[in-house]
Amino acid sequence: MFQFRKPVLGLAAAAVLATAAPVMAQEETIKVGILHSLSGTMAISETTLSDVMLMLIEQQNAAGGVLGRQLEPVVVDPASDWPLFAEKLRELVEVDGVDVIFCCWTSVSRKSILPVAEELNTVVFYPVQYEGEESSRNIFYTGAAPNQQAIPAVDYLMDQGVERWVLAGTDYVYPRTTNRILEAYLASKGVAPEDIMISYTPFGHSDWQTIVSDIVSFGSQGKFTAVVSTINGDANVPFYRELANQGVDAADIPVVAFSVGEEELAGLDTSALVGHLAAWNYFQSIEDPANEEFIAAWHAFTGDATEVTNDPMEAHYIGFHMWVAAVEKAGTTDADAVIDAMIGVAVPNLTGGYSAMMPNHHITKPVFIGEIQANGQFEVVWQTTGLVVGDEWSDYLPDSMNLIADWRAPLSCGNFNVATGVCGGAGAATP
Repeated sequence: MFQFRKPVLGLAAAAVLATAAPVMAQEETIKVGILHSLSGTMAISETTLSDVMLMLIEQQNAAGGVLGRQLEPVVVDPASDWPLFAEKLRELVEVDGVDVIFCCWTSVSRKSILPVAEELNTVVFYPVQYEGEESSRNIFYTGAAPNQQAIPAVDYLMDQGVERWVLAGTDYVYPRTTNRILEAYLASKGVAPEDIMISYTPFGHSDWQTIVSDIVSFGSQGKFTAVVSTINGDANVPFYRELANQGVDAADIPVVAFSVGEEELAGLDTSALVGHLAAWNYFQSIEDPANEEFIAAWHAFTGDATEVTNDPMEAHYIGFHMWVAAVEKAGTTDADAVIDAMIGVAVPNLTGGYSAMMPNHHITKPVFIGEIQANGQFEVVWQTTGLVVGDEWSDYLPDSMNLIADWRAPLSCGNFNVATGVCGGAGAATP
């Protein structure tokens, strides 16, 4: 039976309650905001991110804190309500007085908080793969940009002989923008419009029979076909189930997913998913001493040796340690000083190297293609030879191909047009 595992709410929910009491209200603490959904459609993915932040804060406190001060987590549940993210971020800054916020999963929630983060001049870390087309002075993007996930995945499938493409996504900004980039990229590679099928469904979509039938029909025209999936959340359960029901085998029509990782697979019968793919910058199965240490710490923290790790957790691991390094470099938690100090900071990742924060507020990352195994883990079948620098503005869209971001003085711009020599604006979230 296909069923997502229920979120383990104990750790994060307990922290929400704990922050309501004056347990760690001393002025000398440094408050760290954790803004992830503990309820609603995205709780299955975000609860783990809230919990891993609690673990990282606990570890840092045990090591002496930051600048000689202990860290105090302030956990808030925006309940998968996109406008509520902005409201809760404002409360974290103006009421709770946090110095940094680790936030969000969906792009619509990030878009919601962005203007508030810029207005209040606070520091935000965003740990999930996204569509690019954005660079804010106040946000550090530790998840993958399209050139660190989507485009390498397409390149890999092309090398496997794929000629027809189904771009299937949930109907919101991340899938639509990512697919717009991929459609342009495929066209640049000579793929004809009739060899691209695009489909969008709402959050929580459950009736996949017609769409999967269309995919099967589209893939039966004599050309090797693949599905590039930006389907998010619990809609993946009936999607993969319907693929199995209609006899879609990974050898015939492989699916490469950008939002299905170890956490999502943990509650699935993966027998029908074996051979399908995911593109990430981290897999739990990667053998590296740092990763082994992280997994062991996670199991000890949760008290459950079956708890999995995943890519966004590693992104929070990287982002948190970058923030600690930048604060210590600046000698203060002041937002402006930390933002300036962040560029150039490099910290170990969990896959055997270092990730660095670039002037566009994106980080360097390796890219991996993993094949789903029967045990719910991934076997890496391809990886980049080195680290890839996150590209905030796509080279394949006319509106952004001439844009760059560089938050160092004197440029200090998130959408500088190299053709016109003009910066589009200080906040620079759109061209």
